[in-house]
Amino acid sequence: MECPSDVQRDSPQPAGEEVLSLQNTAEQLRQTVLQQKKQILTDQEAIRELTGKLNRCENGLDKGYQEGADGWGHKEGAMGDLPLDSPQAVQELEEAVRTLKDRIEKIEVRNYYYYLFESAIYSMALDSLQSKLLELEAQLLAKLLELEKEQTTASGERDKQDIEKELSILQNRIAELEQGHPGYHPENFKLSFSVRTNYMYGRMKKTLPELYAFTICLWLKSKTTSGSGTPFSYSVNGQPNEIVLLEWGHNPMELLINDKVTQLPVSLKDGKWHHICVAWTTRDGMWTVFQDGKKKGSKDNLSAWHPIKPNGVIIFGQEQDAVGGRFDATQSFVGELAQFNMWDRVLTVSEIEGIANCTMPLSGNLIQWDDRQVDVFGGATKSLFESCEERLGH
Repeated sequence: MECPSDVQRDSPQPAGEEVLSLQNTAEQLRQTVLQQKKQILTDQEAIRELTGKLNRCENGLDKGYQEGADGWGHKEGAMGDLPLDSPQAVQELEEAVRTLKDRIEKIEVRNYYYYLFESAIYSMALDSLQSKLLELEAQLLAKLLELEKEQTTASGERDKQDIEKELSILQNRIAELEQGHPGYHPENFKLSFSVRTNYMYGRMKKTLPELYAFTICLWLKSKTTSGSGTPFSYSVNGQPNEIVLLEWGHNPMELLINDKVTQLPVSLKDGKWHHICVAWTTRDGMWTVFQDGKKKGSKDNLSAWHPIKPNGVIIFGQEQDAVGGRFDATQSFVGELAQFNMWDRVLTVSEIEGIANCTMPLSGNLIQWDDRQVDVFGGATKSLFESCEERLGH
């Protein structure tokens, strides 16, 4: 066993190996100290025996001397032939006692330094272990927070999906019951969007072919006095704003074709039902808008010569930032809509007037309003839509 000052210092080790090495060194020191303690006890026993003999010599109690079992090698022919009460024997006994006391003192001093060194090693090991534990605790806490966040997010997504699933089941059941009603007609329904969300919407199952002209007509009833949102949007790959009808904040209603914008001179702010028709042709980008059968405005150069791209998605109640999704709650529609029909041509003024005043019902040749073709999600609802005469107050 080397003395503390002679302990070799190895090259830096990883924290775990360094702690293990320090623990091994401390254990070796402890074994050495235990051996030294045993030796001290043996030496102390010898001191007591020699001291007793010394006292007996000084008192003249013993008349002869025999070598004790002290293990200190008193030689025959030297002290062994001397009477215990002789001055030389007393001197040798005193010398033996001093030798043992010196030896015990050195061992105790040495053990004391071993103890200090062992304490220092354990302190270093403890500091290293505490540092490692703090590091591991920090890593564990970070991982727990990450897992909790993932679980919360996953739980929130599952809750949202479960709610939407349950709503869809209820809405389908309501639709089935309504279809069994004696006065049921597949076109006599409306979609309702009660609040602004980024998950409440309707989706048309049909899509569009490539178009060079179109007319879109629908009934709208806004439930807000400013910014009714997006009644419908048509999105295709590469262009989320292929066709969009949007009323943003306090701005007038806008028509977007291929992400180009024009403002429409119509208004839905009175909370009543209004019939809106928008016609557009790629030739010169000419558009015309009607409200309640009356022409409100017309202009050209809206995405002139741009054909409407096919195979996109029609969404009711939301503006699409990607095909079929990425909705923004601030642009969602709040209100009711019905009778969405679409044609691949520009309708005549008389046709539009006839649809608006209920004198000439006309279904779209591209998109027909049919509750079997529209799915609802996120709390949007379907319900029976009153007859045209009731809607107009006739």
